[in-house]
Amino acid sequence: MKKIFLPIVALFIATSCNQTPKTEVTNAGETQTATTATGTTFTADKSTSKVSFEGAKPVGTHTGDFSLTEGSFSVADGNITSGKFVIDIASMVITDKNQTMSEKLKKHLLSPDFFDAEKFGTATFEITGSEILTGDSVNSHKISGNLTLKDSTRNVSFPAKIVVADSTASATASFTIDRTQWGLFYGNDKSLGDKFIYPEVKIALNIQGQK
Repeated sequence: MKKIFLPIVALFIATSCNQTPKTEVTNAGETQTATTATGTTFTADKSTSKVSFEGAKPVGTHTGDFSLTEGSFSVADGNITSGKFVIDIASMVITDKNQTMSEKLKKHLLSPDFFDAEKFGTATFEITGSEILTGDSVNSHKISGNLTLKDSTRNVSFPAKIVVADSTASATASFTIDRTQWGLFYGNDKSLGDKFIYPEVKIALNIQGQK
């Protein structure tokens, strides 16, 4: 069962499904310069923060989670000024309802066909820009950042909901990437029929931070 889906950030990413994930694919551009931290810094709570993924092929879907090895972001005047998150690829947990093939799937996703976890143990997401959104009932900010998977780094932008309190802050987001833009080509051939793996991978971020 060859499938994928990631991470960020963390990070990246495989699966199988009756249809490709139903969100617009985020354009990936050239690497940008990371922003400088100002304001209040929040450290990601590694026990509650996670990066989730959903991938698909014509006959099903797969989902999973990654944990962070470290992460932090800074807030000033209601806006995100900087942030960096490191995703532990080996922490992958397959969250499919049917766990029958979960260990086999995890082993394949961590292999050189996909993440090559022995060589590339982490993925990263580093913020390069942020702007406050108006007129969006769900999201509060548009976040841009450099997403690194294996040895490729591309810049992506996506809407996110940022909630800041006195001593805590949270960031949640959901967006879709084309894994082939990071060199993850395995199974990306429609002639494979049911074994074809869609290039689109849906990523969900849930970052909980503390001062």
